[in-house]
Amino acid sequence: MSAPPVVAVVGPTATGKTALAVALAHRLGGEVVNADSMQLYRGMDIGTAKPDLAEREGVPHHLLDLWHVREAASVAEYRQRARAEIDRLRAAGVVPLLVGGSGLYVRAVLDDLDFPGTDPAIRARLEEELAAVGPAELHARLASLDPAAATAVLPSNGRRIVRALEVIELTGGPFRAQLPEPAPHYPAVVVGLDREPGELDERVAARVDRMWAAGFVDEVAALAGDGLRDGPTASRALGYAQVLAQFDGELTPDEARERTVTTTRRFVRRQRSWFRRDATVHWFEAARPDLADAVSGVITARTIEA
Repeated sequence: MSAPPVVAVVGPTATGKTALAVALAHRLGGEVVNADSMQLYRGMDIGTAKPDLAEREGVPHHLLDLWHVREAASVAEYRQRARAEIDRLRAAGVVPLLVGGSGLYVRAVLDDLDFPGTDPAIRARLEEELAAVGPAELHARLASLDPAAATAVLPSNGRRIVRALEVIELTGGPFRAQLPEPAPHYPAVVVGLDREPGELDERVAARVDRMWAAGFVDEVAALAGDGLRDGPTASRALGYAQVLAQFDGELTPDEARERTVTTTRRFVRRQRSWFRRDATVHWFEAARPDLADAVSGVITARTIEA
């Protein structure tokens, strides 16, 4: 009997990926492999909606709590760890469910990527910086990091400057404009969850309310005492950055909470745009009552076809 395919469950924040993944795991005999870049950090639980033991319903979850908040994220390390788990599960006949909204992490596992892809969080941060300081300052930074790229990109072309800086940050290497098409590393079925933008906006606001009610500010305070501010990745996470700004007196408590809502909503829109460009994704409306059955049917059919 051949090894089962990888089932990836992707989509924007607040669509309900975790609940679907657990339901699929029960139906398919699967286990979850985390592909949320912030859930890789120990102690970042409330703000990342990391599933607790009750939400996991007895389904094993892998690759949670790997890194200390002071560590920089490493897509290469994540890919190595995720593929080791997936290889082990497939060899045992267990369906790996790769679950998360970090598109670059998902594609790094599923594809043989020799190029950087993109990361919505890094892109969002650079775009906000572009809006704040203008393209000239970012172009000067690009010139110091990669003179050849700076020569090829006009100082007024903010979009290309942001892309070049994103690639350099992701890879530590120079920006390359021409990128090859990736080859698949695993047989995979990629399932995307989505909801109407207005519904997602409401769910984001409700999620932030739950975060604050669950003690999110205390969680950030504890992590700040353990070096969160020194973490180049974790300190910029949605919600965490805003609460740190509150602690520093840059935002009031109400402003930090509202800024978390608005920033998360912008991030969700970028996630939707990123995933929608992926032609391999089978999209489902997350609110449909027969969601788990419908998705299971598509996975079964694709597995038989393969």
